[in-house]
Amino acid sequence: MFQRDAKSLPQFNGAAGWAALLPPRPPHPALTGAAGCDIAIIGAGYAGLSAARRLRQLDPGLSVTLLEAGRLAEGGTGRNSGFMIDLPHELTASDYAAGGESRDRVLTRLNRHAIDFAGAAVEEYDIPRGWFQRSGKVNGAASAVGLAANAGYARHLADLGEAFEMLDAQAMQDLTGSRYYHGGLYTPGTAMIQPAGYALGLAAGLAAAGVALHERSPVTRIETQGNGWRLTTPGGSLTAERVILANNGHLESFGFKQGRLMHIMLNACMSEELSADHIRALGGADCWGITPADPMGTTVRRISPAQGGHRIIIRQGGYYRPGMTTSARDLARLVRHMRAKFDARFPMLRDLPFAHAWSGHLCLAKNGVSVMRALEPGLYAACVQNGLGTARGTLTGIGAAELACGTTSDITRFFTAEAEPARLPPHPFDTIGANLYLRAKEWQSRRE
Repeated sequence: MFQRDAKSLPQFNGAAGWAALLPPRPPHPALTGAAGCDIAIIGAGYAGLSAARRLRQLDPGLSVTLLEAGRLAEGGTGRNSGFMIDLPHELTASDYAAGGESRDRVLTRLNRHAIDFAGAAVEEYDIPRGWFQRSGKVNGAASAVGLAANAGYARHLADLGEAFEMLDAQAMQDLTGSRYYHGGLYTPGTAMIQPAGYALGLAAGLAAAGVALHERSPVTRIETQGNGWRLTTPGGSLTAERVILANNGHLESFGFKQGRLMHIMLNACMSEELSADHIRALGGADCWGITPADPMGTTVRRISPAQGGHRIIIRQGGYYRPGMTTSARDLARLVRHMRAKFDARFPMLRDLPFAHAWSGHLCLAKNGVSVMRALEPGLYAACVQNGLGTARGTLTGIGAAELACGTTSDITRFFTAEAEPARLPPHPFDTIGANLYLRAKEWQSRRE
């Protein structure tokens, strides 16, 4: 008999600001009593929701149940920056062009498939257009080092035959209203999403199509039962023929890939809504997204009323936590750092307070691979998104659904051919080494 008990459950600090911008909604019921289905999905983030949608496409007759530990869009799904990026960039690499030309071409094609999949869901489920916009994004450079990194990235994009536009300091000021940036590299293929809104719209469409959704139903035990599986939650149990684990780093909570997954906590702040005076003082466009020229730098977005009001979101400050937990003290320390970075970019907005601050969880593999494969007969994983959860989560969810249905595709072939996640040094050397590395990289990229 196969049995795994969860050693930990998702925990977060700070309210997910993206979800807080949306109107209140009634919760989906928690799982109570005994129930059954054909395929159960653990985790209702981008991977789990995408898996459910793909299952409906492959076999509309399947009964599918999604189990979410907390509230939809208030976990990791509602805590990312909302960049669904088409071009590959591994956060474990030293730059944005480290996968090799052949791998990068494949990943670009797959990422665009994920974006098209999401765009089709927006149309099918009538998700508000402001929650999914194919507007592209900019790699912002704030130093000579950043400019050099963008120049190198531009050469790689040219080799791949990809479109891009180099922006000078004036063009960056015209876009952002800030004089902070020395230059930028615009690429058109990124979709910018309202992370919580898109996920909730997808969930609503799936529920209307017959997918059962249960919130506040963390799975505490997975075990085999007869020819299938039994999942235990605090309030009930669910039997299923097949199970998809779509819980990213909490794959390790069930004992899978132990000592191979890197758990990084990132933090973000969202401003109060800009007043008319703030908007005049700032200038620039009303909606844009900037990723840093150095991947360890600071991500910045400005959003408009279509996403939740005229606001600015800033994200930075990573630290390694193998227990996948953070603290209020950690968050408060990083908020101070982000305030300084915000003020350096937008001195005209120094009086604009932050409305929300939160921590979020990234799961990385040292060698940049995901875990999208069968773990046991009838048990599949769509996990380890390497900090690229919107696109990578969508892809691994699609792939896990296809594996569960015996379907082969470019997605399943790509991910099942990947190596295992590389082993990490033993604890506590992993924590000491990773945090020293992160501090050094953040110092090197402090201008970015």
